[in-house]
Amino acid sequence: MIKVLLADDQALVRAGFRALLDAQPDITVVGEAADGAEAARAAAETRPDVVLMDIRMPGTDGLEATRRIVGDPALSGVRVLILTTFDEDEYVFEAVRTGASGFLVKDTEPVELLRAVRVIAEGEALLSPRVTRRLIGEFARRARPGRSVRELDLLTTREREIVALVAEGLSNDEIAARLVVSPATAKTHVSRAMVKLAARDRAQLVVLAYETGLVRPGWTG
Repeated sequence: MIKVLLADDQALVRAGFRALLDAQPDITVVGEAADGAEAARAAAETRPDVVLMDIRMPGTDGLEATRRIVGDPALSGVRVLILTTFDEDEYVFEAVRTGASGFLVKDTEPVELLRAVRVIAEGEALLSPRVTRRLIGEFARRARPGRSVRELDLLTTREREIVALVAEGLSNDEIAARLVVSPATAKTHVSRAMVKLAARDRAQLVVLAYETGLVRPGWTG
């Protein structure tokens, strides 16, 4: 059973999400929060698998709440899915850099929201298709190397290549086609790289790729 925490300042929005999610046989809503501070506290109390987090909330916003949740070692298994009406680049960039595992806008179809919750719960990253490429562009434009390149010594040559392709925004199937390997092999390489680099998900691999200088501005298509 996938446990979900809802964080949104609008009670009607939370009610709608609860009705949709609780109707699924494999998902249950374990709590609700109306602001970021309450969301962080509720996450510590309920230990959900996924937090559906609005960005703009009164007081403590969703980005700060995400920082608190991701920064708490006791909540290492909690994944944050940003769900908002705002899909501007600034929000996407900051949400993923903060540690969110996914980003969807609220006009996403219900079936896509359910799929997103399940994907995030499995430890994968998910971004709305219409913002994925813009996110990569933002990293290319704004990221500055700041992490030690020694972290990359943990990777094999093929794993470095795989991480660079992840940073281009390629899916496992696209990586497999590029390298002429099976999708399962590509997925295995991605998973091993995540473990070695202590990355929460693919989104964090993108962050690391730019901050270590493995991928540099202007390299992506």
